[in-house]
Amino acid sequence: MVGEGVLLECLEHPQVDQVLSVSRKPVGRTHPKLKEYLVKEFLDLRMDDDILSGYDACFFCAGVSSVGMKEDQYTRLTYDITLHFAKVILAQNPQSTFIYVSGRGTDSTESGRVMWARVKGRTENELQRLGFAQVHLFRPAFMKASAGQRNIPTIYNFIGFLYPVFKLLIPRGTSTLHQVGRAMINCVLHPCPQSVIEVPMIHVLADSKD
Repeated sequence: MVGEGVLLECLEHPQVDQVLSVSRKPVGRTHPKLKEYLVKEFLDLRMDDDILSGYDACFFCAGVSSVGMKEDQYTRLTYDITLHFAKVILAQNPQSTFIYVSGRGTDSTESGRVMWARVKGRTENELQRLGFAQVHLFRPAFMKASAGQRNIPTIYNFIGFLYPVFKLLIPRGTSTLHQVGRAMINCVLHPCPQSVIEVPMIHVLADSKD
């Protein structure tokens, strides 16, 4: 859901020249700016994969729910894959910006009781040590889908209509995917000194002038 929403913003933005979608299955869209790279296993990507070269930024939006998972399995899917992918991107694009979609409540200390928050925190911390020109760690909470989105979790069909209520009651915990995508793009166009991007900062960055 997040990846598709961010993709739509990138395709619409006048200052984005080209988008490379890296995924396990086709996105099901065509656009003059869009190229696709289908990968069966992200951990098999090579450091010298020049298909991934020539880009100013990577918006890493992949992720899974931790529900029903043991820590080692969740670590492989969240930490191992993300770090390997980031290292490949860095090898091909040393001056690029890496933006990682984490989540509200991520544990930067890596020592809390909540498993997913610890693993996300460890992932965030390691990304900041890799050497990218910029690393931004987005921590959205409840997000409103963008018009035209197709990849929406089933649960969203039942609670999505409550967005106006959530926005009224917990404004610091709600945003639209339009805002998330626009904020990511603006982080690249206008370097932001802040690494951890919580919902209130997403609102600010989304309103930045292009």
